[in-house]
Amino acid sequence: MTTIAILGVGRVGSAVARTALRAGFDVHVAGSGAADDISLLTEIVIPGAVPMTTSDAVHDADIVIVAVPLHKHRSIDPAPLAGKVVVDAMNWWAPVDGESDESDHDAVKTSEVVARHFAGARLVKSLNHIGYHELEEHGAETGAPDRRALAVAGDDDAAARVVMAMIDRLGFDPVYSGPLHTGRNFGPGTRIFNSILTRDELEAALMSRELAA
Repeated sequence: MTTIAILGVGRVGSAVARTALRAGFDVHVAGSGAADDISLLTEIVIPGAVPMTTSDAVHDADIVIVAVPLHKHRSIDPAPLAGKVVVDAMNWWAPVDGESDESDHDAVKTSEVVARHFAGARLVKSLNHIGYHELEEHGAETGAPDRRALAVAGDDDAAARVVMAMIDRLGFDPVYSGPLHTGRNFGPGTRIFNSILTRDELEAALMSRELAA
């Protein structure tokens, strides 16, 4: 049984957790503090998930999904994530994360920023270009006509394959876009972001020179 640890129990993290539970994964969830702080929320909003501290949640996890507001990612201790397959499901949103003078906080470069903090992790970008409600509503069986596709970017080929297998189980066709920096091709402001695309359509969009929205 594959275990997924989800760091963040907001709308995105909760939707990912519920989707993963329906797909048959064991799911650990963690907030910013003690497990007791989110136990009631978990029981009501994510029944079946196990609330834990971050270190406990990731300890035995096969995949870790980081789904916190991007400006909070540095509050997560990178040490427990070293060597783990880690999915960056975050985007930079100025209304939430604030304005920044750092060029690295350009919406298309967020994974490079995250990768520097989680330097020991096997970082993969995905789950960031679909609405949390659509993640729960649009999943379909493998081979279903017009099944929605989701992009995956990563420098570690083996880690990317692990995440692609997870995406398939969640109900979507995974499409590998290339190294981690290609994640900028499906971030906010691109034509792919929040678009409903099949595998063929997503592959064509990733190859297009006209990626801007």
